[in-house]
Amino acid sequence: MIITNFLILLLGLVFLVKGSDYFVKSASAIAKKLGVSEFVIGLTLVAVGTSIPELASSIVASIQQASGIVIGNVVGSNIVNIGLIVGLAAFLSPMKTEVEMLRRDGYIMLFAAVLFFVFALDGELSKIEAGLFLLLYIAYTFFLFEEAEKYEGKPYFKEFIKYFLKFQYINSARQKINGINNGVNHAKNSDTDEKNEQLKDGFAKDILTLILSCAAIIIGAKYFVDESIFFAELLKVPDTIIGTTLVAVGTSLPELAVTVSAARKGYGNIALGNIIGSNITNVLMILGISGLLYPITVAEISLFFTTPVMIIISMALLIFISTDWEIKRWEGVALMVLYAAFLPVLFRIS
Repeated sequence: MIITNFLILLLGLVFLVKGSDYFVKSASAIAKKLGVSEFVIGLTLVAVGTSIPELASSIVASIQQASGIVIGNVVGSNIVNIGLIVGLAAFLSPMKTEVEMLRRDGYIMLFAAVLFFVFALDGELSKIEAGLFLLLYIAYTFFLFEEAEKYEGKPYFKEFIKYFLKFQYINSARQKINGINNGVNHAKNSDTDEKNEQLKDGFAKDILTLILSCAAIIIGAKYFVDESIFFAELLKVPDTIIGTTLVAVGTSLPELAVTVSAARKGYGNIALGNIIGSNITNVLMILGISGLLYPITVAEISLFFTTPVMIIISMALLIFISTDWEIKRWEGVALMVLYAAFLPVLFRIS
């Protein structure tokens, strides 16, 4: 019986991760054939691609009102991303960093983590707070891809807060929607048979892949979350613990693959940018969407232990980024040691 449940858990994870991979690829292919720019594809699809497993599993958990899985998944994934994945990647190959990575994305990642802690102090993430998270994420994506060049040499984080409070991202969104419509119309109005053939070539296959991958994500997320809850009850541990460990590690596999591969090839900026962007997405987008479905209850262990650990390990990463603008091997080992120390304490106090 337990073996069957474990196999279903693994199968659900495979469906979830591989479905997410094919979903991003097919959606990107369809967007290109409809004339959507590379910029928009990067903004909407690739930027959140590695966070789709966390998103899908958190939505399913939110619908089932399993708040511990939602919070554990997000907070645990952020800790895994830095402690285990960045640590392992830096140990394999030191990662070069840049000042912009610290002043813009790094500070926004830390800001999101601290803001979540503040919102969680009353024991719940309300729909209003979740909505604010989602607005912050929308503002961040547009600021990142459209506005950052305007503020070169300036304190990015301060400019981002101004950008958010002035609702400048609304105008950016309108301009981008018009750009999408123009791109689609341009593709549709092409008067050469050759372009029409290119548009149709493989389009049905991409649509079918998109539908099947979406189904795989939904099915995988459902069974992965169901079995995670089953093991939480079987082992008599809070679902928050299962979310922080099993679910968090499982849904972080795409980040692990992308980051380690990029680091070994010498693309430290890509590797680290993927992690920081994923952590921002986890808090602002995933908690935002999940919290809008149902208010999320925050357990004491999340409030007083795992969230502070997320903040501390995020600060450690920012410090390591700024030391000679490189994450060295010993710093990677230090991050892995922090993660290794975190796990036994987590189980001891649960």
